[in-house]
Amino acid sequence: MLRRGVPAIRVAGCLVTTVFDLMLAQYGVEREGLPGDWPAGYDDPEQPYTPAWQEEITSVDARLAIRIAREFARNAEQTNGRSMICMGAGTNHWYHSDQTYRTFLSLLVLCGCEGVNGGGWAHYVGQEKVRPFTGWQSLAFALDWTRPPRQQAATPFWYMASDQWRYEGFSAEELASPLGRGLFTGRQFADCNALAARLGWMPSFPSFDRNPLDLTDEAKRAGVPAAEHVVRELREGRLHFAAEDPDAPENFPRVLTVWRANVLGSSGKGHEYILKHLLGTTESAQSADETPPELRPAEVVWRDEAPEGKLDLLTTIDFRMTGNCLFSDVVLPAATWYEKYDLSSTDMHPFVHAFSQAIPPPWEAKTDWGAFQRIGASFSRLAAKHLGVRRDLIAAPLLHDTPDEIAQPYGEVRDWKAGECEPVPGRTMPKLIEVERDYGAVAEKMAALGPLLEEQGNAVKGASWKPVEEVDYLRRKNGVVRGGAGDGQPSLELAEQACEAILALSGTTNGRIAVEGFRSLEKRVGLPLADLAEPRAGDRITFQDTQTQPRTVLTSPEWSGIEAHGRRYAPFTINVERLKPWHTLSGRQHFYLDHAWIQELGDGLPTFHPPLHYRRHFGEQGLREEGRLEVTLRYLTPHSKWSIHSEYQDNLHMLTLFRGGPVIWMSREDAERIGVRDNDWIEAYNRNGVIACRAVVTHRVPEGTCLMYHAKDRHVNVPRTELNDKRGGTNNSLTRIVMKPSHFIGGYAQLCFGFNYYGPTGSQRDEVTVIRKRSQEVVY
Repeated sequence: MLRRGVPAIRVAGCLVTTVFDLMLAQYGVEREGLPGDWPAGYDDPEQPYTPAWQEEITSVDARLAIRIAREFARNAEQTNGRSMICMGAGTNHWYHSDQTYRTFLSLLVLCGCEGVNGGGWAHYVGQEKVRPFTGWQSLAFALDWTRPPRQQAATPFWYMASDQWRYEGFSAEELASPLGRGLFTGRQFADCNALAARLGWMPSFPSFDRNPLDLTDEAKRAGVPAAEHVVRELREGRLHFAAEDPDAPENFPRVLTVWRANVLGSSGKGHEYILKHLLGTTESAQSADETPPELRPAEVVWRDEAPEGKLDLLTTIDFRMTGNCLFSDVVLPAATWYEKYDLSSTDMHPFVHAFSQAIPPPWEAKTDWGAFQRIGASFSRLAAKHLGVRRDLIAAPLLHDTPDEIAQPYGEVRDWKAGECEPVPGRTMPKLIEVERDYGAVAEKMAALGPLLEEQGNAVKGASWKPVEEVDYLRRKNGVVRGGAGDGQPSLELAEQACEAILALSGTTNGRIAVEGFRSLEKRVGLPLADLAEPRAGDRITFQDTQTQPRTVLTSPEWSGIEAHGRRYAPFTINVERLKPWHTLSGRQHFYLDHAWIQELGDGLPTFHPPLHYRRHFGEQGLREEGRLEVTLRYLTPHSKWSIHSEYQDNLHMLTLFRGGPVIWMSREDAERIGVRDNDWIEAYNRNGVIACRAVVTHRVPEGTCLMYHAKDRHVNVPRTELNDKRGGTNNSLTRIVMKPSHFIGGYAQLCFGFNYYGPTGSQRDEVTVIRKRSQEVVY
């Protein structure tokens, strides 16, 4: 604990200070007359946040830290904010990633860099969002036919579904600040997940332990609205949230379809847990002990026998034989980039590109659009008989950029299940929304643009409009559907027509939409904004335009940057230059967060937390066999060096660039300790799994750390292991999901759930692994 004074005045009997004064005190900026323990200077190693103090933690020379800080600030001063932090995916892969992120932002705000071209925060963490976002989400989530969509936060889904929650070595209570109120006492991370689900903080599906179609039928028979029926059943204890008993058979995820993603072979943290509990394979190398009784969840049901093989069907659509395909029941062949029509764009690039079909998909391969149409047609035939038209109930989370942000004031956590408040849908629990679904018409609706865009309009980030002219344009451009559910609506039968609709419905590719969106924002914020898009109000980028050449996108309310007059996109330039409020509680940038759970962790201000201490939590990972040298290292899984994102190194060119299979990079010092030379076969293992691979010994990796680039699939030159005679694993065989309680928060200001915006991250970089040399004679 830091004991330092801050200037304060008394208002209405309360002591009041500023966030800025609190922050200066936390970072050790002493001011005359203030009491407390303060650093003696930059070279004081005993007081937190001095350059000398950080040197002992990071090994970065204190003098270098001082020099960089001064140059960064001086450059920002001389260039009016053109100092930039360019961050990568690794930031979000640490357990306390949110604090690192906030520290970046605080430095930039203090130097006046946010919202400045050439300055501020620039990320490069993969293809997170598409530029024509509004049109894309309309089709991707069927918002033209039914609202709201079911959208699951992926990290907690995998955490619970793969039973990784059963292997915790510590609880949320251990993370609490000494100044906390005991909000995490007796609470395991799975309990935090269950609380977040029932308070509406984040989506969680399945939502309840009864089929939502049955719940609406029960409500109809009782003559009450479905929401009222659900609240009553929850009160009486006859209905429960599925997150409270994830190992109950009725709550299993039974069918999983993976489209063009290598979850099992690349991105799925806790690979071996997924194999064991979700797939039920015999190949899992996981050996971790389950959570001891004294640390088990207080309210999430613990079943003595953990289920293995929850899935009944795993289908993958891909054109590569990835790890996901290897474990799938069905693999549907997909067209490659040159065999289909499609759009490509990201939030990091100011262009929208087209894929054009050079040749038709060979043999039985189908385009993405075609594959889902075929699946939809078969499903519709069966569903018309077995389901028909039904009323469904969606437990929707409290959303960002909506009135839901004031649903739970002051960031206080009140649990209706504990009697601390009443269960009120949309206030103290999820919104309970009835929708009608014609299951027999799924394929027909997919092939047509639905009526809701004209009736209810489109919305994004607080802006809203009705694209009536655009829907009429698409009727002329795409033609209309004759008969069926989509009668008279624009056709989406072909992928090219879907691309045309996405471009027409997005402000980044349709100037009229951009102007309409800004005009709606003008009414909300009372500032002129539409002129940002008016110079290109008549521009409309068509799919044919993108086939001719990549097209520069437009300034749009879908994004916070200005792209005009030769400028490149920089986030928040609209907020800074036009004074548009930030999407926060105060409308300003925040250093301080006052939610109760964040305060409980001591994270009100950006602060330093060390990586998790896995040796203390889980004990020594090594086997300590006589005569076998081993070394325990920090284990990192960065982006692949010899490939780009989704390339799995299963072609000759990529394999030739480096050693033909999986490798782990380690320092010369660590390699010498265990008698390993460059290119030797080694095995890396911990409680989560085991990897067999070659060693890359280099001076470029710091002592005490090793790394394995991701996307090394287990079927490319991976031998059997000596430890258990099973096939060596992937980069994620040594990782698992760990959850930070504050990442679950919702229902309060900017800390509300938004699709691909805010929610739990899958941290894996706090992990440690044991490496030892193995026999150089390998068996495949």
